[in-house]
Amino acid sequence: MKSTLKVDDPIRLGVVGLGRGFSLSAPSLLEDPHVSVVAASAPRQESRDSFQKQFGGQAYARYEDLLADNQVEAIHVVTPHGLHAEMIEQAAAAKKHLLVDKPLSIQLEDGLRAIKACKKYQSTLLIGPCHSFDRQILDVSDWIRSGEFGPVLAVQAMNYTDFMYRPRRPEEFDTSAGGGVLFSQGAHQIDIVRLLCGGMVSQVFAVTGHWDPSRQGEHSYQAILKFESGATAQCTYSGFAHFDSDEWQDWVSETGFQKDPDQYAKARKLLSESTDDEITLKRGRTFGANDLSPIPPFNEHFGPLLVQCQKADLRVTAQGVHVYADLDRSFRDVPVKISARAPVFEALYSAIRRGTSPVQTGDWSLATLEICHLIIESARLGEAVRPKLQVPTPSL
Repeated sequence: MKSTLKVDDPIRLGVVGLGRGFSLSAPSLLEDPHVSVVAASAPRQESRDSFQKQFGGQAYARYEDLLADNQVEAIHVVTPHGLHAEMIEQAAAAKKHLLVDKPLSIQLEDGLRAIKACKKYQSTLLIGPCHSFDRQILDVSDWIRSGEFGPVLAVQAMNYTDFMYRPRRPEEFDTSAGGGVLFSQGAHQIDIVRLLCGGMVSQVFAVTGHWDPSRQGEHSYQAILKFESGATAQCTYSGFAHFDSDEWQDWVSETGFQKDPDQYAKARKLLSESTDDEITLKRGRTFGANDLSPIPPFNEHFGPLLVQCQKADLRVTAQGVHVYADLDRSFRDVPVKISARAPVFEALYSAIRRGTSPVQTGDWSLATLEICHLIIESARLGEAVRPKLQVPTPSL
């Protein structure tokens, strides 16, 4: 599908889903020169009214009407996970390009079918925002590819959050529907370590935690990933809402804002003290329910990350990267440019206007999704398992 637009024209974007995910991207979308949000679809009138107030574009109740809008050249899918694959197929058939919030899908066969549709109709398919697009992660990836620090030996990635105690819909506790921490959160962490270690996971061993019967699904996982490159990654995620690893990130939140450490147990307190049900509380976090946040002062991040290379260890933070070499140590500042999510929209622009593919394609994201499933399988079996759908990081 070739565009007739000029190479310097922004991508005309239509958004489906005006929930929490879109509210996090909306401030960046308003500022970024690479995209212009011209339309959206959402079932709730309140969401559509808020969209038209903020963006001034068309707002449709039906996804089919959004797909029929000739002003829209790319669809940003920001709906619940279980809807992604079908919506990708519909958009590809309508000759639209696609930016899809992670994960690609829940089931692997659905992801394969969606990728096939995009290839059939020559639709660009990118998966993001995801934290492998964080600017400091992209910089570290570039340094690794340049050979400056030698090959990656091992990666330690961890994140301790209150994810499972934020307001949730019922399906967000059902693993088969994409609930628990793996598909929403593990997809970020796995994407990062795959990017840095060469992409080709050869073996997965993992355990998962199911620690609160009142809130089903995986609350945590610990996984060891072995790569064909010889590198290993230790990945830990907990959404159990006790320790907050942003304490080890200078109290910068995942979304790039300074955090107040005195707001301890905010999520658990909201659930226990509010008189509203969780669906109402969840709706209070969606687009239009509150004023848009400003552009965050720091890059987004996904918890403490230490990358051990042959010639140096790299400690990655929201502000930049600490480099611990053989004989000295230094800090490389990584400032925010335009917004924390600018690399996502720049990648979409480059893919459509210039034919330059980023790492985070459909095939790449299917490989990440496979590891999410294998973490669950390894934990169930109590033994290591081997993936079949991995793809390499370009040039590694």
